Amino acid sequence: RRTPRASQTHSNRYEMSAFTVATSAIGVTAKVTSKIAAKKTAAAPLSARAAVSGVSAKAFAARSHAKVASKAAAARVATVFAADKPDRSNADAPDAGKGQKIMILGGDGYCGWATALHLSNRGYEVAIVDNMCRRTFDDQLGFNSLTPIKGIHERVRVWEEVSGKRIQLYVGDICDYEFLSAAFQAFEPTACVHFGEQRSAPYSMMDRSRAVFTQTNNVMGTINVCYAIKEFAPECHLIKLGTMGEYGTPNIDIEEGYITIEHNGRTDTLPYPKQGNSFYHLSKCHDSANMLMCTKTWKMRTTDLNQGVVYGVATPETTMDDRLVNRLDYDAVFGTALNRFAIQAAVGHPMTVYGKGGQTRGFLNITDTCKCIQIACDNPAPPGEMKIYNQFTEQFSVNELAALITEAGQKLGLDPQVINVPNPRTEMEEHYYNAKHSKLQDLGLEPNLMKESILESLLTTVVKYKDNVDQRLILPAVNWTESASVGKTIAKV
Repeated sequence: RRTPRASQTHSNRYEMSAFTVATSAIGVTAKVTSKIAAKKTAAAPLSARAAVSGVSAKAFAARSHAKVASKAAAARVATVFAADKPDRSNADAPDAGKGQKIMILGGDGYCGWATALHLSNRGYEVAIVDNMCRRTFDDQLGFNSLTPIKGIHERVRVWEEVSGKRIQLYVGDICDYEFLSAAFQAFEPTACVHFGEQRSAPYSMMDRSRAVFTQTNNVMGTINVCYAIKEFAPECHLIKLGTMGEYGTPNIDIEEGYITIEHNGRTDTLPYPKQGNSFYHLSKCHDSANMLMCTKTWKMRTTDLNQGVVYGVATPETTMDDRLVNRLDYDAVFGTALNRFAIQAAVGHPMTVYGKGGQTRGFLNITDTCKCIQIACDNPAPPGEMKIYNQFTEQFSVNELAALITEAGQKLGLDPQVINVPNPRTEMEEHYYNAKHSKLQDLGLEPNLMKESILESLLTTVVKYKDNVDQRLILPAVNWTESASVGKTIAKV
């Protein structure tokens, strides 16, 4: 990989990767290695905004509604699968992916690692591309994964030792086009799965430098990927991970990517309106627009997966050896709602519901993320067409999630409690939400719904590692309205 010289002038700074530029702006030296050795930093105290404001009776009252919602979802799935479905009976065969070469950008991350192992175990030839910046974020902010994850080089070696299957590894930044083009030419992928972006809305709202990094890294990286496909792998299918957050919370049903509109006597089918509510979500909106233009202009094959909130940690592959364990984030910047609630319940910390708790989102288990990616790989878009799928299996409010964790935790002898904390985000806390999500099920996805056994399994894993929890990282410390131009570091105090 080409490293920019320190003597480069500001006018030449565009040649540096977005990761290098942005981390330099906040006083961090970016260096990609197999093991991160930087010391964890600390600064300003946690925000007093997150002080406890009382127990949420509404969250406990939501238990019965959560059960009803879960049963209704199961009934809908049963109805869907009564229809004709593609035959995916061999999807788990050891040679299911024979002949396909899948490049996974961001393969060291939460979703990327699980997906890499899932595909490799089913005969797909897999390569991981990653610069390990997610690990660097932890070092910057003093965070840690609940689970003791190994370095990427050891992970890949252990996987070959356990499974007998090899995953190729390319360590570098996709914002460095020289590196990315070399990786494409070396591996020659038939599909490229793009997880390789800064994925946290709170991180993007911490301060100006991280907002700029998020947009530059995510948007520029995706443009580089599109050019690499055009130049070096024109038949490669680009599978990009977007987010359901691109849609916002409109007061109408959310369609899967496109909506047909009648206006002044004329009709057209257009991309569904986007209303991103953070610099992270807006970067995904820009990605989708850029991909659609490239798809039409260069006749690319693209699939945009608008993914819901992912929960869980264990997949069949990550449980084959303790050294393959996936990361599990519980802090208020990178931890997703359900995972955070499970960890809070396990360590005896009240589950922190932001605001009224009526915020409703789509959710899916980490195992279903892997299955959806496999389905997308097996069903490439035709040249010049961008398929868009809403990738989630159920939708719940935050209060309903807390109620489900409460019930599952009590069966394990835990005593989960709920508190409401002031909402650090600028968002509606009670709203209409009905998002369509049938296309992946039409292609054969059989969802793992949020039943008690899955929640109990998650809680059991969390209890195993609960001594690793730093409770100083649990309360929210990033406020949307207070995002400032001065770089911010969250302290553990």
